[in-house]
Amino acid sequence: MRIKIILLGLFTFLILFPSISLASSPYGEMKVYYNEKLLPGSETAKPTLKIGEPFKVSINLTVYQKSEVSVMLSEIGDGDFLILEGFTNKMNRYGSKVMEKNSSETFEWTVKPTNNWAGGSLPVNLVYQINDFETGDILVNSGFTIAYPYISNEYYQGETPTSEQTETENQPTSKKPASENSPSPASAPAFSLITAISALVLVFLRLSRR
Repeated sequence: MRIKIILLGLFTFLILFPSISLASSPYGEMKVYYNEKLLPGSETAKPTLKIGEPFKVSINLTVYQKSEVSVMLSEIGDGDFLILEGFTNKMNRYGSKVMEKNSSETFEWTVKPTNNWAGGSLPVNLVYQINDFETGDILVNSGFTIAYPYISNEYYQGETPTSEQTETENQPTSKKPASENSPSPASAPAFSLITAISALVLVFLRLSRR
């Protein structure tokens, strides 16, 4: 039992790391928001939400050189959270954008929890990668838990924004915006590693509920 607790703590630490490394990076800086309120330092939002209750998470990113930025919201399960509006339209699907030198961009999502994890807590993670636009070199690859909500057994009765399916979802990749295209070979392994760690965390979280 003690070994299971130690392993649970270890893997939870790996995925729930609140280190926003870009805050002190020579390549850029980042500000993190929950429901449009700035989160100070490495603070993680830990709200109590009802099933289906929408919330907003966002980052304001500034880069100091021309870069290709890839960002996604990540969950450690499947279907525990749904994106209603945002830079990407599905969890665990990245979006990309070219940013000019010394420019800033806000990446925002409106998300709601499903009933999959009612009565428990589950993280929403943000994963990002910054590549040098000219060379393709990876400058920053990181991620952190942007929100760690507790989902109650009650259902939300208020208004919920509705997601709209765009034409780009059915277009060939070559005709889609950069935010919908596939990752380059250099960036794919980094996202795969975090996904693999997330899967292990999910197993231990489920064990801990028994």
